Amino acid sequence: MKDVAIEGYASLFWTRDLNDDVTAAGAFRESLEAGGAGAIRMLHQHDEAEPIGVWDEVFEDARGLFVRGRIITATPRGRLVAALVKAGALDGLSIGFRQVKARTQGPLRVLSRVELWEVSVVTFPMLPGARLTVAG
Repeated sequence: MKDVAIEGYASLFWTRDLNDDVTAAGAFRESLEAGGAGAIRMLHQHDEAEPIGVWDEVFEDARGLFVRGRIITATPRGRLVAALVKAGALDGLSIGFRQVKARTQGPLRVLSRVELWEVSVVTFPMLPGARLTVAG
């Protein structure tokens, strides 16, 4: 099986997630400037024991945090995730991060600066609009 190219929004700015978090525009900027896409891991279900691919591009635009990368099928987990993504059974994205700066606004936590560690392919994203598509 060939590697599978994927892309999508891992975070959408000013959009409330199921944990009452909202990410402000620019929240990822410093983290991305420090390490770039190569510093961000691609995991399955936030499992750091088995990375499943690489993110070739990770950047903020007006809408949110956009990611583009490849699921590597040289490993059993990579083959499984690639097959599920291609079948349409797995299409969520979710971020793993450390809060650097945030404020509370009513019931919401507004994240204005975060250290981005990873973007996972997940079954149920905390932000329902964080979805991937097979690229190309």
